[in-house]
Amino acid sequence: MTMRRRFTLTQYLIEQRRRFPGASGDFNALLLDVALACKAIARSVAFGELGGVLGNPAGDPDVATTVNVQGEQQKKLDVISNEYFTQMTEWGGHLAGMASEEMDHPYQIPATQQRGKYLLVFDPLDGSSNIDVNVTVGSIFSILRAPQDVIDSGRDVVEADFMQPGTQQLAAGYALYGPTTMFVLSVGNGVAGFTLDPNLGQFMLTHPALKVPEDTQEFAINASNSRFWEAPVKRYVDECLAGKPGTRGKDFNMRWIASMVAEAHRILMRGGVFMYPRDTKDPSKPGRLRLLYEANPIGFIIEQAGGRASTGREPMLTVQPTQLHQRIGLVFGSKNEVERIERYHAEPQRQDEYNPLFTERSLFRD
Repeated sequence: MTMRRRFTLTQYLIEQRRRFPGASGDFNALLLDVALACKAIARSVAFGELGGVLGNPAGDPDVATTVNVQGEQQKKLDVISNEYFTQMTEWGGHLAGMASEEMDHPYQIPATQQRGKYLLVFDPLDGSSNIDVNVTVGSIFSILRAPQDVIDSGRDVVEADFMQPGTQQLAAGYALYGPTTMFVLSVGNGVAGFTLDPNLGQFMLTHPALKVPEDTQEFAINASNSRFWEAPVKRYVDECLAGKPGTRGKDFNMRWIASMVAEAHRILMRGGVFMYPRDTKDPSKPGRLRLLYEANPIGFIIEQAGGRASTGREPMLTVQPTQLHQRIGLVFGSKNEVERIERYHAEPQRQDEYNPLFTERSLFRD
């Protein structure tokens, strides 16, 4: 029996680097540091209760009890995962600074360490609210080039240095901690998926060219928020639910995992559309997901795989960030479905469409 030869992540990155003969190797080294952090997180996730890492930090003398900048109670694994990312990437001399969902302000590379030319933004443990019930979670990351004056001067980074649209991303990816641990990556040349070989401790290339089908019969949305949806989103979902007898002429399946990494991975593997749109639930928040370290990296991956990512009104990757922890509505997945949702947002609202002012419990009751 002939064994099939598979590339490791390191070999894949070397192959990609050959497209840039003048490259120093710092970029590849940074990605390998990120992959190492993901391996460490995967190990902690795998031990679960046996490792004492589940639940909130309250009562644990080794982990501070905190609420992050999002106003969310941090899980133990949120804190641990954040530390893995910072500790395993700060030492290499490749980074000028970092930003994370779990840190209020940009993370400065210690003065004792060499500083580099890249910025790393990340969500260390996406879907952590599900960790206690053993649902798939993951990590999301994005790499940007630091502004030239940061590179030249070596100064501390500030929020403004991270205010770059998604089109400026040099690489983006995620790790998926499920039945197998996977590392999905784009360096701007398509999307590749790697599976962690537990015998070798290496990410092996198993999905060399992931593609999102242009059409689908599957969508994912949190239906409990339906009363807060804008009319174009409600119209789209209603048409999908109407199935074959409706205007779409085909039946749709609805999914909702409440872990965006898992949702994105399912769509990469078999198509679909994911919606966490802007709604009226909290008018002070123009969306639920964070632009820099959730929407942009996932959007980059999806578009590199032939899909589309959008706010519903404009391409996600063209949005100019204004805040480090800025929230935004996100729709991504199979291209034709996302474009349909964009068309619905662009069209004038029809009179027969849902309008919360005229529902049974409205300001204008008969």
